[in-house]
Amino acid sequence: MAKVIAVANQKGGVGKTTSAVNLSACVAALGKKVLVVDLDPQGNASSGYGVAKKGQQSNIYTCLINDDDVRQAIVHTKFNADLIASNTQLAGAVVELVELPRRENRLRSILAPLIPLYDYVFIDCPPSLDLLTINGLCAADTVLIPLQCEYYALEGLTELMNTLKMVRKKYNRYLDIEGVLFTMYSGRLNLTMQVVAQVKKYYGDKVFKAVIPRSVRLSEAPSFGMPINFYEPNGKGCEAYMELAREFLSKNER
Repeated sequence: MAKVIAVANQKGGVGKTTSAVNLSACVAALGKKVLVVDLDPQGNASSGYGVAKKGQQSNIYTCLINDDDVRQAIVHTKFNADLIASNTQLAGAVVELVELPRRENRLRSILAPLIPLYDYVFIDCPPSLDLLTINGLCAADTVLIPLQCEYYALEGLTELMNTLKMVRKKYNRYLDIEGVLFTMYSGRLNLTMQVVAQVKKYYGDKVFKAVIPRSVRLSEAPSFGMPINFYEPNGKGCEAYMELAREFLSKNER
């Protein structure tokens, strides 16, 4: 039975999709059956796996809104992980979902038949706290929070925690924090170390030991439609995400 992990942060540009793509690819490389659900209307996780956003007859939008069979929406990528793609239609889904019954739990119901088929399902949530993100959190067992090492990220983390409390109270009382992941990390900056100390003070062992450094290669990889472990398997970006994947699996498979 798959564990479902929502990768979420309402602040854009913090490495959320980069982490969803590369962590899932590295977990798959370590022998696990992995599904990635692209719940972001920008479709960047789809691009990161080299999947054309416009070429899929069935995608997460058609499953959410038109009740398409989710099995038909699965794309078997050449990077060992499966994907349910997104496209720009999904931007309108926030409005369309309002009219549908059990609107917060649509994604949970859709994914239910797939849970026995995988070890891990990663949901790349949009950079906002809208109905799509609520669906992602309602469908998830845990939430992984990528956090850029800067002051504004701490403010965003507080907002996200308030949303998690609301989701626990109303829809998914078992939702837990998988972990906080530091991205764009530079140990030479005082501000980085201050942010790290502050987050560790409040979240303790929920903070991943692995950190993701600033890396040009991590930024380049999506333009080639490849996760970092295929684009630059010997680089520091790949090394960081493989370390994260091992830490993630060791926590989950004790």
